[in-house]
Amino acid sequence: MDDTDRSDGLEHLYSETVRETMDGSVYGAWRSIRDADAVLLSFGFPYPDSFPNGELLSAAESLFEAEGDCALQYGGGEHADALSTVIADRARDRGIDCTTAEIHVTNGATNAIDTVCQTFLDPGDTVFVEAPTFMGALRLFRNYDVDIEGFDVDADGLDVDAVADALAEREAAGEPLPTLLYTIPNFHNPTGVTLSAGRRERLLELAETYDFVILEDDPYGQLRYDGAEPPPIKALDERGRAIRVNTFSKTIAPGIRTGWAIADESVVEQFDRVNAGGEPSFTRGLITSYAADGRLERAVDELCVGYEERRDRMLESLETRMPPETTWSEPAGGFFVWVEFPEGIDAEELLPDAIDAGVTYLPGSFFYPDDGGTHHARISFSHASPPAIDEGIDALATAVRAAMPTVEADD
Repeated sequence: MDDTDRSDGLEHLYSETVRETMDGSVYGAWRSIRDADAVLLSFGFPYPDSFPNGELLSAAESLFEAEGDCALQYGGGEHADALSTVIADRARDRGIDCTTAEIHVTNGATNAIDTVCQTFLDPGDTVFVEAPTFMGALRLFRNYDVDIEGFDVDADGLDVDAVADALAEREAAGEPLPTLLYTIPNFHNPTGVTLSAGRRERLLELAETYDFVILEDDPYGQLRYDGAEPPPIKALDERGRAIRVNTFSKTIAPGIRTGWAIADESVVEQFDRVNAGGEPSFTRGLITSYAADGRLERAVDELCVGYEERRDRMLESLETRMPPETTWSEPAGGFFVWVEFPEGIDAEELLPDAIDAGVTYLPGSFFYPDDGGTHHARISFSHASPPAIDEGIDALATAVRAAMPTVEADD
């Protein structure tokens, strides 16, 4: 396997951000993934050739030419200040009418989610999430000692009818209503599905009726390879019920570590107090410089070409190699495919055999607030090369087929 198809140690860093979500047995599985000498389909990392090294170097040179030492001071210079304008302009391109006063810049999207948690959550509050959902968000919510309730996801995203039923039941029983509902509406992590436009509208109606905040996390929304984009939840939000979180990690590079939240101005003022000093000033200036002259838009277009090739290769490889009893999602964008193994195959138990065969993935149980995902796995097409994707899926198919006779014998 070529060295470029490995994560060059980044998997170790990524594991440190999620290890608190897991009990001992699951963390043991995580360590196996981290240390595996195999095709890594487990991590949602961009592929190395996607990084705009030369463009970022040019942007940094332009920044220093314009601002000199000021670019490295606390708070940065004019370019750092202008990043909110860049973000607002791009938000308006997606139908979100916002001003710079409605934008809070953060040290990545996870920092933005944490800022929302600090602002809105108290111990004992209730948070509704998709089940499955981003395990990093689950870790953050657990840090605030809240009750987490998960709701199923289908081909059209979050089951909003189930959310509506739960809200009505809680209200009738006098039980606490949620303070926050967290959703990844576009190319959901881990399933890859997209929340339908009708469900987005219904969710906002429920938020108004039952007085909760929708936290819309959209790191993958610009990485669309098929179809038209539904309007962002924030674009439909007329009463300030939604807070939108986004990041440059997927459209520039993870090391940029710059995200933001869009919310009503009064809420952003609270974010500014809670997260004072949480903005990377030099990186803000660098991104502003890089985004000039349409470079960021061109980069996103090129990323979509590279990721679409990998997405298509993974779906084709699954179709030609996996046992017919296996099913999977077919995402229109993003990084991930959600695989359901044949009946009786436990994804965590299968993982060591899959690693021995030459591939890693994340068991579905990692993404649930409670029990769930036993027969599921998240695989990522974002980092591996197309040939490595074939190699990895072939190894996965080998492991699944080897497990199936054992399952039948046990029955």
